[in-house]
Amino acid sequence: MPSISRDEVAHLARLARLAVTDDELDLFAGQLDVILQSVATVGDVAAADIPPTSHAVPLTNVFREDVVRPGLGQQQALASAPAAEEGRFRVPRILGEEA
Repeated sequence: MPSISRDEVAHLARLARLAVTDDELDLFAGQLDVILQSVATVGDVAAADIPPTSHAVPLTNVFREDVVRPGLGQQQALASAPAAEEGRFRVPRILGEEA
């Protein structure tokens, strides 16, 4: 006997606005029962002494260390710029903006 009835499947189908036949109601009731039993099995396995995990295998950070390095000065940065003005990059005006 499935733990989910045909009426419950029909109700779920109506909520999801799915048109299902009588044969599909029986089929889906059996399939949903298998899913519910599988979820219940997982719930039985989970015990208080087993810590929850987000990954099946341990993950480690693969990034390099954050090391401070010297950067470009203002003059060095502007040296290769196509246009510079008053110590800043000069860029084309964006339409609709005031000067």
